[in-house]
Order: sequence, then C-alpha cells, then structure tokens
Amino acid sequence: MNSQFFMGIDVGTNETKGVLIDADCKVVAFQSKTHDIENPRPNFFEHDAEKIWWGDVCAVSRALLAKSGIPPAKVACLGISALGCDCVPVDENCTPLCKAILYGIDSRSHKEMDYLNEYYGEDAEAVFGHPICSSDIAPKILWIKNNLFEVYTKTYKFLTASSYITAKLTGRYCIDKYLAEDFAPLYDLKTNSVDEKMCGMFCKPSQLAEVMKATEIAGGVTAQAAAETGLQEGTSVLVGTGDSGAEAISTGVFQPGDIMVQLGSSCYFVYLADKLIHDSRVWPGTFIIPDTYSVCAGTNTAGTLTKWFRDNLYFDLAAVQAAGGENAFAAMVKDIEAIPAGSDGLITLPYFAGERTPLNDPFAKGMFFGLNLSHTRSHLYKSALEGIGYSIAQHFDILEENHLPVKKIMAVGGGTQNRVWLQVVADILGKTVCTSSITFGASYGDALMAALAAGAYQSWGELEKVMKPAMEIKPNMENHAVYQKNRKIFDGLYAATKDLMHTL
Repeated sequence: MNSQFFMGIDVGTNETKGVLIDADCKVVAFQSKTHDIENPRPNFFEHDAEKIWWGDVCAVSRALLAKSGIPPAKVACLGISALGCDCVPVDENCTPLCKAILYGIDSRSHKEMDYLNEYYGEDAEAVFGHPICSSDIAPKILWIKNNLFEVYTKTYKFLTASSYITAKLTGRYCIDKYLAEDFAPLYDLKTNSVDEKMCGMFCKPSQLAEVMKATEIAGGVTAQAAAETGLQEGTSVLVGTGDSGAEAISTGVFQPGDIMVQLGSSCYFVYLADKLIHDSRVWPGTFIIPDTYSVCAGTNTAGTLTKWFRDNLYFDLAAVQAAGGENAFAAMVKDIEAIPAGSDGLITLPYFAGERTPLNDPFAKGMFFGLNLSHTRSHLYKSALEGIGYSIAQHFDILEENHLPVKKIMAVGGGTQNRVWLQVVADILGKTVCTSSITFGASYGDALMAALAAGAYQSWGELEKVMKPAMEIKPNMENHAVYQKNRKIFDGLYAATKDLMHTL
C-alpha cells in the first residue's frame, strides 16, 4: 500500500462528490451524496450550509475512509472545492445565521444591483470589472443588510462555500484569489488583501476572509472537525477553490488555449490565457495555476433544464425509473436520437432561470420558437439541448473576437453522459470536443491539488502527464451548416423579445 493518499471533496449545486487517490493519482475510493436546492420564492435559491455543505463533507469523508480501509493517518492532505458566487453569513463559531444565498441563479438582489449601478454610474463596470450581475457577492451582502439587518449585525464573516467549509475544518477564514474576484470590489487583488476603502456601504473589512492561493495549506484539521469527519487531527487542508476551477484542473486544462465546458446543473466555462483580457460580457481574471489567466463564463441552466424536462414532460419515464426500470435520462436520450439537427425548425431560448453570460440579464425568459403541430416532446427536448449549444457557441465567438485561439475543448459534468448532447455541441461549434478519462470531476481536481501541495508532485507539468482524454467527438459538418443558419435566428430572438420579457 502507498504511504500517502490524498482526498478531494467537492460540494455542488445538487450533489457532493469525494475521492481518495494514491500517489499515482489513481482513484482508490469514490463517494457521492445528493442534496436539494431550495427555491422558496421566485428568484430565491438557497442551501442550508450547515446541513448540506458541512454535513455532506463529514458524511463523504467518513464514507471514503470506510470504503477504502485506509487509516486516517495515511491521508496526507485534503483539497476542497464548492459552488462559487454564493454567500453565507456566520457568527464567531462559524454557525450560519441564515440560509446561504446561491450563485447567479439567485437574483433577489436586483434592487441592490440597480442601486449600485446608479450609485457608481458610468464607473460601475470599472469598479466591478464587468457589468454588475447576479453572480456578484457584494450585492448579496447589501441585500442581507437591507432585508436581514439583525443577521447583518451579528455577522462575524461573510463567506463563500469553500471558505465556510475550510473554516469548519481548520478554524481559519480564508479565500483563494480565484474566488475573491466574485467579491468585487471588496478585495484588492493586486495586493491580495481586503480593500478597506471599497468596503464602505457593504461591510466591515474585518468581516471578510483573508486572501491566499488555492493550493496553499490553510491549516490542519481541528479536533472537533476530526471527530465529525473521521480524519486525523492535524491533517493538512488546502485553502480550497471554486468547483469549476477544480473541475478544469481535473481534466488537464493547464495550458493557454485550453477550455473546459462544464455541462453540470448550469453550463460553466474556464478558458486559460496567457494574458488578461477585458470584456464585460464574460468574467476575465486570474486562475489557480500561477501566471495563468482565465476567461470564465456561466449560463444559468444546463442540467437543470434537462431535469425540468424529466419532471414535467418525461414524468412517465421518471416513474419507470422510480419503479426500478431504466434511468429516465438515458431513456430521454434514446427518445431524441432520430430528431434531425435543427429539430425541424424549433428553436429554444434556454433562459428558464434568467441568464448570466453573455446576456447578464436575470429577467431573461425561456422560449420555444417555431412550434407547429408536427412537433413532439422529443423535438422540444432536442431543441432545448441545441439552445444550450447555441449559447455555448456565443461564448466561443467572444474568445475569437478577443483573438484567443481554442486549442483543446474538454467537456465535463453529468451532461457528458448524453452522447446526443455532446454531438450537438461539437456540431454547433464545428470543433472536436473531448472528454476526460477520469470523470470524477472537481473532487478529482481537488485531490490532484492536494497531491501537489503535499509534495507528491513537484510541478504542474508533472501533473499534466497523468491527464489523458477518454474520447473525441468530431463534428458533423453537414449538421454544422444547419446550425449556422439556425444560430442567426437564435441570436436575434433575445434582442427581439427582451423588452417583452422584462414587461412580463
């Protein structure tokens, strides 16, 4: 048995996943745990941080140790990632004071966003680094101040998910530079510190976590955390990072020109560059790997839309699965295999929960355009997958406009189980799409970073050698020609109906 093992745990929107790997980066144990997302009213999306974020970490950690039979003393380091752009206020005992407000799908702070746009005026985009949007955490803090003032006055720290988990594990309140950008303008990332002048109306500087590198050791597991997680007291814990950054690491997206397309609950993009660009339609910034920059972006729906179809239009297949039959999503894939590219003239705007990039519009609405009596639910579903594909293509247009070449496309997430969807994306882009040979996602990236931080590998270059793609999906260029025509309609639909959406 190898002398050292490395654990990675990732807390996502609907599921927490964990892995244990050995010094050769081979997975020796895997564990997952599903959880719910709360939507108590329109535009509100929440998690119970104590029950879900911390509870899942404890359960998954214990299960990994039990499954593998590896003594806790042999786990050298733990890497953590979690959904980003969220906010949970905690007291001095790191106890959440209210439900955690989730990322861009939660647009409750739209009034605060409007206020900030008016307050900063023409300087708003420069202050935030992009148009103020529902993924920004500063407006969420302001919402808490305006609507939950008692909570606000009791808050010791305003944390994001990975910071909360790391604090529960080690007692240290820290955030990696990659996620600190979500708190703009509250951190000065040139000095990697809290920007006391910018905190102003939002919070006290002392209420924010310290900035560190994602791969630094935040500290050791406390006695209390050891009792709850099953890990040995003193086990090294990384600062942690966002789930999408960790997922990119898990696929071998290490070099400029590489891009990760994450088909998860939402669709998220991480493109690596050798320079910082400035484009308000996306989220440029730094990356986990030193001296590397990123262009990040994210839609609000992907897997959540396929789940909506399962629950509302394919409920018969869901019932079959519940009775022990075929997986509903697998059956849904079979149902659309015969639907041609372009879905016989049906186009879907996938904005069922508003939209982040490239629209930055929390009030965008979903739409089925071109319906006729020949269309079936199969057409609706295939068209929805194509709509997400068109949205993905819009982000590739932005890269091209900024003269950023795409050298490698790595698709990850639960959506990669849908071969029809992968082919749709490849056909719309007109580019080859690859999947990773190791599909445990962000948790695997966390474990890789833990191995690097613990000294099992000396450089990112060494780590890159263990990353190999599983398959390549080449585009059908006849389908690409069909999609090029339909894209013109897709691209025009939002602009033509935006005002009506907002009126509605």
